Amino acid sequence: MVLKRQNKYNRAKAVEYAKTYALSPNPSFKYFNVYETFGGDCTNFVSQCLLAGGAPMTYIGEHAWWYNKSSTFSTADDRWSVSWTVAHSLYWTLKVNNETNTNGVKGQEVNSVSTLELGDLIFYENQRGIIFHSAIVTGFSPIATLVSQHTYEARNIPYLKPWLNPRYHYMKIRI
Repeated sequence: MVLKRQNKYNRAKAVEYAKTYALSPNPSFKYFNVYETFGGDCTNFVSQCLLAGGAPMTYIGEHAWWYNKSSTFSTADDRWSVSWTVAHSLYWTLKVNNETNTNGVKGQEVNSVSTLELGDLIFYENQRGIIFHSAIVTGFSPIATLVSQHTYEARNIPYLKPWLNPRYHYMKIRI
Protein backbone atom coordinates (compact mmCIF):
# COMPACT_ATOMS: atom_id res chain seq x y z
CA MET A 1 0.00 0.00 0.00
CA VAL A 2 1.45 3.37 -1.03
CA LEU A 3 0.53 6.40 1.04
CA LYS A 4 0.45 9.71 -0.74
CA ARG A 5 1.83 12.65 1.23
CA GLN A 6 -0.87 15.15 2.03
CA ASN A 7 -0.03 18.77 1.34
CA LYS A 8 -1.34 21.14 3.99
CA TYR A 9 -0.34 24.21 1.98
CA ASN A 10 -3.45 26.26 1.29
CA ARG A 11 -2.77 27.49 -2.21
CA ALA A 12 -6.02 29.48 -2.40
CA LYS A 13 -5.14 31.51 0.71
CA ALA A 14 -1.59 32.13 -0.50
CA VAL A 15 -2.89 33.39 -3.85
CA GLU A 16 -5.64 35.47 -2.25
CA TYR A 17 -3.02 37.15 -0.07
CA ALA A 18 -0.75 37.73 -3.08
CA LYS A 19 -3.50 39.34 -5.10
CA THR A 20 -4.58 41.49 -2.15
CA TYR A 21 -1.11 42.86 -1.40
CA ALA A 22 0.65 42.70 -4.78
CA LEU A 23 0.05 46.35 -5.62
CA SER A 24 -0.17 47.78 -2.11
CA PRO A 25 2.14 46.14 0.47
CA ASN A 26 0.73 44.91 3.77
CA PRO A 27 1.56 47.59 6.37
CA SER A 28 1.86 44.89 9.06
CA PHE A 29 5.21 43.83 7.57
CA LYS A 30 8.35 45.83 6.91
CA TYR A 31 8.63 46.95 3.29
CA PHE A 32 12.07 46.73 1.70
CA ASN A 33 12.63 49.53 -0.78
CA VAL A 34 14.85 48.95 -3.79
CA TYR A 35 18.44 49.49 -2.73
CA GLU A 36 20.88 50.14 -5.58
CA THR A 37 21.12 46.81 -7.42
CA PHE A 38 20.72 44.65 -4.32
CA GLY A 39 17.00 44.01 -4.60
CA GLY A 40 13.95 45.02 -2.68
CA ASP A 41 10.78 43.43 -1.32
CA CYS A 42 10.19 40.45 -3.64
CA THR A 43 11.13 37.62 -1.29
CA ASN A 44 9.64 39.31 1.77
CA PHE A 45 6.36 39.42 -0.20
CA VAL A 46 6.65 35.77 -1.31
CA SER A 47 7.37 34.73 2.30
CA GLN A 48 4.23 36.54 3.45
CA CYS A 49 2.26 34.64 0.81
CA LEU A 50 3.69 31.31 2.02
CA LEU A 51 2.77 32.23 5.59
CA ALA A 52 -0.78 33.12 4.51
CA GLY A 53 -0.96 29.69 2.87
CA GLY A 54 -0.24 28.02 6.20
CA ALA A 55 3.53 27.59 6.04
CA PRO A 56 4.76 27.43 9.64
CA MET A 57 7.69 29.58 10.65
CA THR A 58 10.77 27.63 11.72
CA TYR A 59 13.11 29.26 14.20
CA ILE A 60 15.85 26.67 14.61
CA GLY A 61 18.30 24.95 12.35
CA GLU A 62 20.53 26.04 9.53
CA HIS A 63 17.56 26.77 7.30
CA ALA A 64 15.29 28.70 9.64
CA TRP A 65 12.53 30.81 8.06
CA TRP A 66 10.74 33.37 10.23
CA TYR A 67 9.52 36.92 10.81
CA ASN A 68 9.00 38.46 14.26
CA LYS A 69 7.05 41.63 14.91
CA SER A 70 8.48 43.82 17.65
CA SER A 71 5.45 46.06 17.99
CA THR A 72 1.88 46.32 16.82
CA PHE A 73 2.38 49.98 15.89
CA SER A 74 5.52 49.93 13.75
CA THR A 75 7.64 47.60 11.65
CA ALA A 76 10.84 49.57 12.35
CA ASP A 77 12.19 47.11 14.92
CA ASP A 78 10.89 43.87 13.38
CA ARG A 79 13.36 41.03 12.85
CA TRP A 80 13.50 38.26 10.24
CA SER A 81 15.65 35.42 8.99
CA VAL A 82 17.80 35.86 5.90
CA SER A 83 15.69 33.25 4.10
CA TRP A 84 12.56 35.36 4.73
CA THR A 85 13.93 38.23 2.64
CA VAL A 86 16.68 37.03 0.29
CA ALA A 87 15.70 35.16 -2.89
CA HIS A 88 18.64 32.75 -3.12
CA SER A 89 18.39 31.97 0.60
CA LEU A 90 14.66 31.17 0.38
CA TYR A 91 15.30 29.04 -2.71
CA TRP A 92 17.96 26.95 -0.92
CA THR A 93 15.91 26.73 2.28
CA LEU A 94 12.91 25.33 0.39
CA LYS A 95 15.08 22.94 -1.61
CA VAL A 96 17.04 21.63 1.41
CA ASN A 97 13.86 21.29 3.49
CA ASN A 98 12.37 19.19 0.70
CA GLU A 99 15.45 16.99 0.29
CA THR A 100 15.75 16.34 4.05
CA ASN A 101 11.97 16.29 4.61
CA THR A 102 12.43 18.86 7.38
CA ASN A 103 9.39 20.23 9.17
CA GLY A 104 8.17 23.44 7.63
CA VAL A 105 7.67 24.73 4.12
CA LYS A 106 9.36 22.77 1.33
CA GLY A 107 9.95 23.26 -2.36
CA GLN A 108 10.60 20.70 -5.05
CA GLU A 109 12.23 22.08 -8.16
CA VAL A 110 10.61 20.89 -11.38
CA ASN A 111 11.76 21.21 -14.99
CA SER A 112 8.74 22.86 -16.56
CA VAL A 113 6.57 25.85 -15.80
CA SER A 114 3.63 23.80 -17.10
CA THR A 115 3.72 21.62 -13.94
CA LEU A 116 3.22 24.58 -11.59
CA GLU A 117 -0.03 25.24 -9.76
CA LEU A 118 -1.43 28.34 -8.15
CA GLY A 119 0.71 29.24 -5.12
CA ASP A 120 3.92 27.71 -6.46
CA LEU A 121 7.02 29.89 -6.87
CA ILE A 122 9.34 30.98 -9.64
CA PHE A 123 12.90 32.07 -8.90
CA TYR A 124 14.98 34.09 -11.37
CA GLU A 125 18.73 33.54 -11.85
CA ASN A 126 21.02 36.16 -13.37
CA GLN A 127 24.00 35.81 -15.71
CA ARG A 128 26.37 35.26 -12.77
CA GLY A 129 24.36 32.27 -11.50
CA ILE A 130 22.79 34.15 -8.59
CA ILE A 131 19.10 33.77 -7.79
CA PHE A 132 18.03 37.38 -7.36
CA HIS A 133 14.22 37.51 -7.67
CA SER A 134 11.16 35.51 -6.64
CA ALA A 135 7.47 35.59 -7.56
CA ILE A 136 4.34 33.56 -6.79
CA VAL A 137 2.10 31.95 -9.39
CA THR A 138 -1.32 33.62 -9.15
CA GLY A 139 -2.99 32.78 -12.44
CA PHE A 140 -2.86 31.31 -15.92
CA SER A 141 -3.76 32.73 -19.29
CA PRO A 142 -4.01 30.82 -22.58
CA ILE A 143 -0.46 31.93 -23.41
CA ALA A 144 1.35 32.40 -20.09
CA THR A 145 1.75 31.47 -16.45
CA LEU A 146 0.98 34.61 -14.44
CA VAL A 147 2.77 35.78 -11.29
CA SER A 148 2.38 38.44 -8.66
CA GLN A 149 5.43 40.07 -7.14
CA HIS A 150 7.09 43.00 -5.46
CA THR A 151 10.10 44.94 -6.73
CA TYR A 152 8.35 46.13 -8.84
CA GLU A 153 4.79 45.65 -7.59
CA ALA A 154 2.67 43.70 -10.06
CA ARG A 155 -0.38 41.44 -10.06
CA ASN A 156 -1.04 38.66 -12.58
CA ILE A 157 1.68 39.46 -15.11
CA PRO A 158 3.42 36.92 -17.39
CA TYR A 159 6.31 35.27 -15.56
CA LEU A 160 8.75 35.75 -18.45
CA LYS A 161 10.76 38.91 -17.85
CA PRO A 162 12.46 41.26 -20.30
CA TRP A 163 15.62 41.01 -18.17
CA LEU A 164 18.40 38.73 -19.35
CA ASN A 165 17.59 35.65 -17.29
CA PRO A 166 19.56 32.65 -18.38
CA ARG A 167 17.60 30.42 -16.01
CA TYR A 168 14.26 30.14 -14.24
CA HIS A 169 13.72 27.84 -11.25
CA TYR A 170 10.20 26.41 -10.91
CA MET A 171 9.35 25.37 -7.36
CA LYS A 172 6.40 23.21 -6.26
CA ILE A 173 5.45 24.14 -2.68
CA ARG A 174 4.28 21.82 0.09
CA ILE A 175 4.17 21.74 3.87
